[in-house]
Amino acid sequence: MKTLKTYLMTALMALTATTMFTSCEDELIADTLEGTWSGNMYVSSYYGGRDYYATHTEITFLLDPFRFTKGSGYWVDYYDGMGAPWEYVANHIDWRVDNGRITVYFREEGTSVVISDYRLSNSHFSGYIYDGGNTVNFSLTHISSPNWDRYSYWGYDSWYDYNYYPYYSPATRAAGDSTTVAPTVAPGEKPIRQFGKRP
Repeated sequence: MKTLKTYLMTALMALTATTMFTSCEDELIADTLEGTWSGNMYVSSYYGGRDYYATHTEITFLLDPFRFTKGSGYWVDYYDGMGAPWEYVANHIDWRVDNGRITVYFREEGTSVVISDYRLSNSHFSGYIYDGGNTVNFSLTHISSPNWDRYSYWGYDSWYDYNYYPYYSPATRAAGDSTTVAPTVAPGEKPIRQFGKRP
C-alpha cells in the first residue's frame, strides 16, 4: 500500500511539474507576443467576383493582465494601391496560447486560425498559419504600436450601410479592359478573407 501511495504521489508531482512548465512556457510566449507586429501574412479578400491581395498586415496582441496566456487585440490587412474597394479590413481579435499553439479568433468574422511551428523573438515572428486545410508561411517584424483610434470602422459594420460605396469603393479596372469600372457587388456583401500566396 505504501508503495502504491509513493507511485501515485510521484505521478501527481510529475503531472503538476509538466503542467506548470507548459503554463510558464505559454506565459513566456504570450509575453513575447505582446505588442504590434507587421509583415506579410499572404492574406487576400474575395469580393465582387475578384481576389484582392493585401500589401501587408499589422497585428496587435494585447495581453490580459489577469490571464497571462491570452488577450485581445487588432488585426488589420492593408490593401494600399491594390485596386480594392477599401484601404484596409480591420478586425478585433481574441487570442490565446495553449501548449505553444496560438489561436486567433476574429470577432467580426466569427472565424479563427491557428499559428504553430513558429519562431518567436523580441523582434521577429515567423512560422505557419493554419486556416482549415490551408497552410501558409508568414513573417512579421515587431514595430511600435500605431494609433488605433484613426480607424473609422471595424470589420464589416459599414458593409451594411448603403452609403459606404462612394467612400470605400474607388473605381477599379476590369480584367482585360481599359475602361474604368466599379466592382459589381451585391448590397451588404462582405469580403471573404483567404490565406495563400498569389497564383
